Amino acid sequence: MSARTFGTQPGKIKVKPPGPKSRRLTVELRRYESRNVTFVNKDFPIFFSRAAGANVVDVDENVYVDLTGFFGVAATGHSNERVADAIGNQAHRLLHGMGDVYPTESKVALARELCKLTPGKGDKRVIFASTGAEAVESALKTAAIATGKPGVLCFTGAYHGLTYGALSVTDRDLFRAPFSNQLGHFSHRVDFPYCYRCPLGLRYPSCKVACLDFVRSALERLGPSEIGAVIVEPMQGRGGEIPAPDQWLQELRTFCDEQGLLLICDEIFSGFGRTGRWFACEHAGIVPDIICVGKGLSSGFPISACIGKAEIMDRWPASEGEAIHTSTFLGHPTGCMAALASIAEMQEHRLVARAAKLEGSVREMLVKLQKESKGKIGDVRGLGLMWGLECIKRDGSPDKDLALHVLRAAMQRGVLILTSGPQGNVLSITPPLVITTDQLAFAIDILANAIKKA
Repeated sequence: MSARTFGTQPGKIKVKPPGPKSRRLTVELRRYESRNVTFVNKDFPIFFSRAAGANVVDVDENVYVDLTGFFGVAATGHSNERVADAIGNQAHRLLHGMGDVYPTESKVALARELCKLTPGKGDKRVIFASTGAEAVESALKTAAIATGKPGVLCFTGAYHGLTYGALSVTDRDLFRAPFSNQLGHFSHRVDFPYCYRCPLGLRYPSCKVACLDFVRSALERLGPSEIGAVIVEPMQGRGGEIPAPDQWLQELRTFCDEQGLLLICDEIFSGFGRTGRWFACEHAGIVPDIICVGKGLSSGFPISACIGKAEIMDRWPASEGEAIHTSTFLGHPTGCMAALASIAEMQEHRLVARAAKLEGSVREMLVKLQKESKGKIGDVRGLGLMWGLECIKRDGSPDKDLALHVLRAAMQRGVLILTSGPQGNVLSITPPLVITTDQLAFAIDILANAIKKA
């Protein structure tokens, strides 16, 4: 494999995956890791060895085109040289810091950059963390402190993380049921504007976003003294790549202003160019009170942040030597440098604009795939480089088996894809923002053939 072209190649399978090395490692992993974590059967998992751009190589030297971005993380491409160098250089100088006691200059630089990049012109403040779920925890705590009200409205299909605060606003019994007796009771769930399966049986835009009445009714039922905030993904990720209609987001913003509710936008998946804007909420032209970011922020190093309007964030008490919300790795210097390098790479190579430019051609290819699927793909939806293909049966019900078949068949042909949605019937397309048009065409052709042969 040419080092010059590695990252921009089509997939190439040398040995049927999972190959012998992957199978051997699977047996060993099973001896040591909790069986809840890694899914194992005769077809999974494969073990990764290295990656660059939009290519991934497994331990058996199979080459794949990556349509996952590793959960949307690899915004600037896998093992981006600029990001990797920033991590290495910082690690040799100061690998770890003491973020809430003795900060680093890089923490200041990233906080300043995030306040500049996120929507809204006023002063903002940042709380750093390591994972998306931690950023959501920060946002939920901020809402409680700022409003004095415990309740939060959240949505069906939502995924905000699996720590206990985030899990309370995450949907799906699979995640919540085993821990329901330990979860708080501050969250109240209403229907998300899932236009393909509208709970009201209406069509957008003629519906005039009547589904916002679910939010209004919930607040009336619970009372304004109970609810302090609404948390929403402007485009759901693990919920099935579902973009909220612009008008719905705009009216939600207005409703929150009228009722004195904080609007929290979870942009952990959809942020940093994924939808063809720096942040998905910008498509609707709204400014959240609090925004949560992670994943593509650093293109691979664990770091996240909660950014909010200064007048809200300043409701937190000033530290008197002991922060009431912090963590060991807060403002991690290596993570901050990775994020600054990733942002600089996105700016220099105009990757946000590139995702927006590719949207039309991706839509065209996916709509063609849908037409040729003979009714197996019920919906094609997305923005930028974040797309969902909804697999359905003849009666229109979710077809999880088809989605899994396509995932497995694509992997056998050198394409990595994930499934999403509450029923696991959505093919999720979230590649690195540097993926080439040839790689996209190759990968989508593989998907189309897998669907035809199912």
